[in-house]
Amino acid sequence: MTSATSKYADFENLREQAIALRRGGLSRRQIRDRLHVDNNDILNRLLEGEPPPEWTRRPNAKDDLRARARELRLEGWTYDRIQVELGCSKSSISLWVRDLPKPDRKRTPEEASAIARRGWEATLRRRQEEREATKRTAAEEIGALSERELFLLGVGLYWAEGTKDKPYDRRERVVFVNSDPGMIRVFAAWLDLLGVEPERRRYYVMIHETADATEAERYWADLVGVDPPAFNKTTIKRHNPRTNRKNVDVGYHGCLVIRVLDSADLYRRIEGWWKGIVAQAETPLRYGLTHRSPVV
Repeated sequence: MTSATSKYADFENLREQAIALRRGGLSRRQIRDRLHVDNNDILNRLLEGEPPPEWTRRPNAKDDLRARARELRLEGWTYDRIQVELGCSKSSISLWVRDLPKPDRKRTPEEASAIARRGWEATLRRRQEEREATKRTAAEEIGALSERELFLLGVGLYWAEGTKDKPYDRRERVVFVNSDPGMIRVFAAWLDLLGVEPERRRYYVMIHETADATEAERYWADLVGVDPPAFNKTTIKRHNPRTNRKNVDVGYHGCLVIRVLDSADLYRRIEGWWKGIVAQAETPLRYGLTHRSPVV
């Protein structure tokens, strides 16, 4: 039996025959059968560089799309317009027309940027409207607060934002600091609920040195309903050049500090109230009970 090596020993002569048959319009199968070449690797080497005859090519379903895409590109159409017109992917369009010259710009970069910005601004407005609608709906779900609800809310608010006593730093006094006017309003209403007289409340502002301290004092005085002269001396925070501050716009008023005089007993009660809230909040979990708010 003849070995594969000896069978294809005269490779160049065999290649000449294969090329002649290929150029004569024969398919790979016909050449293989005519020359008795059973090894595909050898057949590939014999036909290397020779294109198949046209009749053996399979029709490509996208040939018409490709041709149309090239026509449109030569007319100056953008990828986006071609995609909409032909309904094919932008990656396919790019592959088909990448050898063609790019169409001349019909707009300056500034004009294109302005158009894109207008479109983005419309999107931002829509998103902001959605945010505000959600907030309005949520606010309406709260309804009227009972005294007990305000009481519990105030305890949690103070324990989150107020000063606290530590074993290494005794601070049994009520001091609340915040920059959110809503938080200040709720805390002031809570003090009213507890019967803390206005005479026992002291106020002062903490604000960055680059802001308008006088205007901030007026702002907070109006919010809590006292005269600016009743405020204690404002604390000025020095500028750190390594800090990139964001709160520098006209809405920045620093923080308001509310201190309650003779408040050691009140502080101890707040700490006890908070421990009671924690204990009651854990009770349903201990017994495997769950409750979901109807508004969530």
